[in-house]
Amino acid sequence: MQILVLNPGGNSLKVEIVRCEPDQRHAFEGTKSISVIIEDIGKSPTLSTYQGKKVVHTEAIEASDYAQAVESLFFWLRNGNEDRHRDLREIECVGVRVVHGGPDLISPTPITAEVERQIVDLERLAPLHNKSSIEVLEPVRRRFPQVAIYAVFDTAFHRTIPQHAALYAIPLELSEKHRIRRYGFHGISHRFMMERYAFIAGKSVEECNLVTMHLESGCSVTAIRNGRSIENTMGLTPLEGLMMGTRSGDVDPSLLPLLVREEQLSLDDVMKILNKHSGLLGVSGESLDTRVLMKHYETNSRIKLAMDMFSHRVLKAVGAYLAVLGGADAVIFGGGIAENTKLLRAHLGDRLRWCGLELDDDANERLIDLEGELSTRDSRIKAWVIPVEEGLQIAHECCCALAS
Repeated sequence: MQILVLNPGGNSLKVEIVRCEPDQRHAFEGTKSISVIIEDIGKSPTLSTYQGKKVVHTEAIEASDYAQAVESLFFWLRNGNEDRHRDLREIECVGVRVVHGGPDLISPTPITAEVERQIVDLERLAPLHNKSSIEVLEPVRRRFPQVAIYAVFDTAFHRTIPQHAALYAIPLELSEKHRIRRYGFHGISHRFMMERYAFIAGKSVEECNLVTMHLESGCSVTAIRNGRSIENTMGLTPLEGLMMGTRSGDVDPSLLPLLVREEQLSLDDVMKILNKHSGLLGVSGESLDTRVLMKHYETNSRIKLAMDMFSHRVLKAVGAYLAVLGGADAVIFGGGIAENTKLLRAHLGDRLRWCGLELDDDANERLIDLEGELSTRDSRIKAWVIPVEEGLQIAHECCCALAS
């Protein structure tokens, strides 16, 4: 089955065409024929094509919004070589990543009018993401009027987080009235890492106790017990948790009224600062891209501070989740930052020796954007780099839903 996968981000759209075989059991068994990303939507948009993790071509494209980005993508596919045109003609299903599914949307779901209404309603909890997932639908429906369109939710994997970990310490009546809880995010990515590790280790997912890290522009850590998410660093919204590319992560709630008062800002202004102008970008003053920052780590004090803060917060989360789990089989590094930032991995390896983790320095140098074991043979807890393939996971979940 040929699946078109649309994965909207804050101002980007990842697009993959994935072939899933009828008898495949795992997402990583799918194959990608097209892998592109449209970036800087609404500003100076470009389309880049990928082979594996490497960009092989970039060109300008028209994309004033996500709808136009999809229209331009279809034009690019139609007017490319015969292979691209054939891939477009053979699409049998479309899978759209949706960041927030709330308490009710907990599995891959056909996008009906009612489901679309629920996704729109949840924009208040994921304003940087849910809106873009809706914007891509109209051009898709025009191009594929008879093809099933499925939403795959980042929150779905975390539906197993127990109440004692999910609830905030506010009056319980307010939590129940407004369905306020920690939903967790990046579930598509965390599920992929879990299932891939289980296969590598020769285990069922039910035998796996893991701490998985998704570290990109958005970042989160998940504790997995017996194949089920029991905690994730993100919460009611994707703003909670780790320091991220442009997001602050955890702050004292009193910071918000302080900035409103002292800087004469509106609450919306403060939320924009926390979502768009904080994190690695805000502290470094230079970039949210760790590949850029690490070039100046030794010479720029703000960049060094940003990277040290980032590494420290990831360490705290991993250490806390090892305690929650009572130990783990492995810690898994996934997402662009985790897959290519040696400093971060060395920092965690050095400070997690107390729990039996021994990092292999040679492997840490060698494994850049590559899958492989980071720990030594004698390490009691294993460490692995598993490059995340959200597109394969989304496609696989759509295939499973269609087959059920």
